[in-house]
Amino acid sequence: MPRSLLARTFLLLALLVLLTTAAWLSLFRYMDAEPRARETAQLAASAVNLIRASLFAAAPEKRLALFNEFSTREGIRLLPAEPEDQIEAMPDTHFLKLLQDELGSRLGSHTRIAAAVDGVPGFWVSFRLDEHDEEEYWLVLPRERAIRNFAAHWLSWMALAVTLALAVAWLIASRISRPLKAMARGVEAVGRGQTPSPLPEDGAEEIKRLAKAFNTMATDLERHEKDRSEVLAGISHDLRTPLTRLRLEAELSVSEESARQAVVADIEQMEAVISQFMDYARTETGEAPVLSETASVIALVAERQTCIGRPLQVDIPTLPKLPLRPKALSRALTNLIDNAWKYGGGEVSLRAYATHGKICIEVADRGPGIPSGETERLKRPFTRLENARTNAGGTGLGLAIVERICRLHGGSLELLSNPGGGLLARINLPFSP
Repeated sequence: MPRSLLARTFLLLALLVLLTTAAWLSLFRYMDAEPRARETAQLAASAVNLIRASLFAAAPEKRLALFNEFSTREGIRLLPAEPEDQIEAMPDTHFLKLLQDELGSRLGSHTRIAAAVDGVPGFWVSFRLDEHDEEEYWLVLPRERAIRNFAAHWLSWMALAVTLALAVAWLIASRISRPLKAMARGVEAVGRGQTPSPLPEDGAEEIKRLAKAFNTMATDLERHEKDRSEVLAGISHDLRTPLTRLRLEAELSVSEESARQAVVADIEQMEAVISQFMDYARTETGEAPVLSETASVIALVAERQTCIGRPLQVDIPTLPKLPLRPKALSRALTNLIDNAWKYGGGEVSLRAYATHGKICIEVADRGPGIPSGETERLKRPFTRLENARTNAGGTGLGLAIVERICRLHGGSLELLSNPGGGLLARINLPFSP
């Protein structure tokens, strides 16, 4: 069976049309057999009666010319039946049985029909000039009169009817599948964290209700996401001022160096948490995609990391241009590199390459890695894996931010085992060669 709903629906409708046409054709052939047999028998009986009357009325010396006239003008031959004639019987079909019965009732029970006599094909009908006469003759008619073929115009009309029926079946199937395809695209957009275009609320009642429910759901999700982002951004913004004041007070009022450094470290950690909240809140706002040099965006992130004392093993070849959100992509790469430095044991590499219609950006470390069964869970907001990577605290938003940015670019995030140990985080960005 085909996989798509359109193909399956069309196939089922096409099968229904073809089976119905075949059943109609079989019924037509069956019902047409009796009147067709009666008509053919009437023609053969009329020819026999005409020959009988002609032979009785014509003078003996004229009969040969009469036979020639029948043969040349009407395609009718008259031959005497011989006992040694090799007779090929007609096929055993419903139509020919009816034809045999009709001829027997019109010409007598002794009447025979044959498909060929002595190897000569035709529509052979035996008759006697008189009921009491033992001498028998063969009347040879064109074989087309005994073969039931549908007329060409009937076949043409049937082909036209089947073609129109299949076209209507395709139209019905496409009208059913079109709104479902649009809804599937909308669901995929929601899965990428985007707001889909409203679906047209028309068509059948069930489709209209489904489209309306989907549009309502998409609107609610957009509103909830916007409210959540605004709340996170508002809280984060309001906390920054008191945190800055606390840091200043700690610098001025705490005399003991170790205590002051501990307070400052706590404040810096809170500021880092607030920064992640802000990043998560503004992931989908404030930046439109622009055609960018992909390699340049990645190289700039690597340069910034080097400037703050985080040298990377970099492998960035020439890459195709892509419609990117440069700030968002830089934020995603920075989050991955931050995680690698926190948990990865100090050896971090940044690599990019193009393959099979996508650009892959990989950040690899040599840390404890992530169990394969936990990779999808860790992409959710506010999720952490304490038992595997415990050296630093966090909000659990880092990978969620990267995942959301990847979806904004139509790509994906993969968390894989790094050959030789550690974690390999791969960002996949699709492109058209």
